[in-house]
Amino acid sequence: MTRSLFKGNFWSADILSTIGYDNIIQHLNNGRKNCKEFEDFLKESTLKRALEVFKQQVDNVAQCHIQLAQSLREEARKMEEFREKQKLQRKKTELIMDAIHKQKSLQFKKTMDAKKNYEQKCRDKDEAEQAVSRSANLVNPKQQEKLFVKLATSKTAVEDSDKAYMLHIGTLDKVREEWQSEHIKACEAFEAQECERINFFRNALWLHVNQLSQQCVTSDEMYEQVRKSLEMCSIQRDIEYFVNQRKTGQIPPAPIMYENFYSSQKNAVPAGKATGPNLARRGPLPIPKSSPDDPNYSLVDDYSLLYQ
Repeated sequence: MTRSLFKGNFWSADILSTIGYDNIIQHLNNGRKNCKEFEDFLKESTLKRALEVFKQQVDNVAQCHIQLAQSLREEARKMEEFREKQKLQRKKTELIMDAIHKQKSLQFKKTMDAKKNYEQKCRDKDEAEQAVSRSANLVNPKQQEKLFVKLATSKTAVEDSDKAYMLHIGTLDKVREEWQSEHIKACEAFEAQECERINFFRNALWLHVNQLSQQCVTSDEMYEQVRKSLEMCSIQRDIEYFVNQRKTGQIPPAPIMYENFYSSQKNAVPAGKATGPNLARRGPLPIPKSSPDDPNYSLVDDYSLLYQ
């Protein structure tokens, strides 16, 4: 492969969104399901063919079927081991990503709560200042003293809440950077695993078809069509097709910016959406050169194990 496609095409402008990561996981699950279906097919055909041969064929033909059954059992064992190995590898990455997703959401909530508290303290201070202005002509010095104490307290509260808000903003940005780094690592790991799965699955199918062709010459034409389909299978094109169909975006979410309560340029951004530069609307996605309707290209995901 000449370049990595997963880490550059599964972002979202929404910092809380995991749609890109979810699309990759769904695709990997579909691939794992294909391996499991092929494994079950091998196990089922092993016993069934051996039993039919013992009952219907002469001893020498039965012996050939027994040898084939042993080969198919070995194929099924290798497929099971490969599937379990990839499952364990994925589990480690998924645990890390699940943890960072939870951390990101929790810190975002804390930051928004700190922002609300900061804004409320600012309103309280403004009210206290207005109360002091209105009481300038009061004769009662005790009432004026209370208002000044309240104003001083409110100013202190604003300073404290402002510091807390800025602290949460800084923490959220660190969490965002950590999540972005882990997302890239996960994309690279998943893409490498997907390439390995496609290559292993293709080779396993190729070997199985060759074995069936040797055992049953009359069915060789059908198996030859499967081989031709496997020859057309390209890891790079399969990856590119999946990316073009399911990619969520090429730009990571922008950092959550600090918003001063008294700024005249305050930008009212809905909670949950990151602020950032105003980007021009992206044009339509390019049409992939190879599509599911192209007779000269087929995907491993389209493979069916059902006998007609």
